[in-house]
Amino acid sequence: MRIVVAEDLYLLRDGMVRLIEAYGHEVVATAATGPETLEALLTWRPDVAVVDVRMPPTQSDEGLRAALAARAELPGLPVLILSQYVEQLYARELLADGTGAVGYLLKESVFDADEFIDALRRVAAGGTAMDPAVISKLLSSGSSHRRLEHLTEREHSVLSLMAEGLSNQAIAQRLFLSDSAISKYTTSLFGKLGLTDDDSSNRRVLAVLAYLNEP
Repeated sequence: MRIVVAEDLYLLRDGMVRLIEAYGHEVVATAATGPETLEALLTWRPDVAVVDVRMPPTQSDEGLRAALAARAELPGLPVLILSQYVEQLYARELLADGTGAVGYLLKESVFDADEFIDALRRVAAGGTAMDPAVISKLLSSGSSHRRLEHLTEREHSVLSLMAEGLSNQAIAQRLFLSDSAISKYTTSLFGKLGLTDDDSSNRRVLAVLAYLNEP
């Protein structure tokens, strides 16, 4: 994969570059500010970009703004956002266009190399990769919690993993269940939530995330 890394902290940026290259991928450009990030994304049009939310010059949400601006110019541009903390608003804005190819991880996830690279691959392939802490925040919000009360404990577990961006096969492996069992749980929870099931796992994940992001 051709990857852009946008992070203002040198040590973290350099560490991600080395990690990505160790897995056989190419870092085509790096950026340390919001404007540099937007320029790099539009110039290089990478297979996927890793972008820190807070970057100079104001250390607010320049990275996210640059990523959203680039996706407005290049619809579907794969972007994996990194954040120090869980901010539901960031997740909502990132998912607003409903096209997928997005991810939102906490920075601590970078320290799990396999998980980080897997997230990059999923996003590059047009899927989603959401940090478990982000999903936990969405599931525990008042409106979501009320709407999910009628799900069984197992359906709740399947929904959480699906929202992270995992396929049915990956969910089955995580929960030590068969693919057919996960398919049944998925059909049941979609019916209870009033969502339309879909053969495309990406579209199903986006439907779940849109549901959880409703105010």
